[in-house]
Amino acid sequence: MRGRAAVVLAALALVVGCSDDSSAGSGSEPTATSSGTASALPAAAVKLTVAGTVATGIEVPWGLAFLPDKSALVAERDSATVKRVADGQATEVGKVDGVDPSSEGGLLGLAVDPGYPGEPYIYAYYSSGDDNRIARITYQDGKLSDQQVILEGIPAAAIHNGGRLRFGPDGFLYAGTGDGGDRPNSQNDDSLGGKILRITTEGKAAPGNPGGRLWITKGHRNVQGLAFDGQQLYSAEFGQNTWDELNAITPGSNYGWPAAEGISRLDGMTDPIAQWKTSDASPSGIAFAKGHVFMASLRGERLWAIPVAGGKRVGEPQAFFTNEYGRLRTVEAAPDGSLWLTTSNTDGRGGTRDGDDRILRVTITTS
Repeated sequence: MRGRAAVVLAALALVVGCSDDSSAGSGSEPTATSSGTASALPAAAVKLTVAGTVATGIEVPWGLAFLPDKSALVAERDSATVKRVADGQATEVGKVDGVDPSSEGGLLGLAVDPGYPGEPYIYAYYSSGDDNRIARITYQDGKLSDQQVILEGIPAAAIHNGGRLRFGPDGFLYAGTGDGGDRPNSQNDDSLGGKILRITTEGKAAPGNPGGRLWITKGHRNVQGLAFDGQQLYSAEFGQNTWDELNAITPGSNYGWPAAEGISRLDGMTDPIAQWKTSDASPSGIAFAKGHVFMASLRGERLWAIPVAGGKRVGEPQAFFTNEYGRLRTVEAAPDGSLWLTTSNTDGRGGTRDGDDRILRVTITTS
């Protein structure tokens, strides 16, 4: 049985992370500068252009997930409403039951079942009065129905709720969680706080998870961004006061919080592949497209483009749209090859502008 478990864990490493464990504690070279760039790496040739506005007047958009018909579902954090965005209009399709919004909690991540419409489900990560939960909800004929909680007990607080959902190429559901404002949760193996979860669509531990647990990594402070480049998973994480992080995820690794924030070179801890001052980032959603991780920044009010390959950073991050659209929450790769980018100016922390909050369509040009 021990040999069989080792084979399963090795297979999971191929699905979720191409970096080996030898990187743990060794740091990320070269060290990021105060601007969040790596001066020893060449600049990446990428250009982003806002090609238009997809929809306006959405209240605190958080989760965003595309349907096979190329429309998208978007979650409103505070109202618990899910809207379908198509043809420039955002139309309500229903509300998620049991949502208790707070400073950073509420209706957060959304994901569409990879078997949709044969498996007519969407998945929602939300804050209840007691914890954070993941629910499976039927979505048919333009309406939500039959909500079923598949996982509960994720630590919740007014802050540090995590909330991003993403299906992996292995068909399992990944969720980024926060420490719930209680730092020891991140290192506590019995807590779901400060972890990246990998679960089945019934809310069970996915086969091959280290130790048979619900989670594959620990030591996170507040994960709000998850994105796959093929089989490699990346995550974005809010720092405390000094460094925000982009991490390349390897199952079984410890990403350091609360002992580490940013690149620390601590034994047994895995360092980020890039870091930023919190004033330049405060990252939420991320997406992968055309050799780059794109990272939406709230306090930084900009979209970062980070060139990556095989779990490594291969060029300098570039910032786009700085202070042009306010706080940026979520970015997703659209079926037409563009990015959909949401603002977050109606969340009580930003300056609201006419039309906020909105979804922007961003085109990518690379050479």
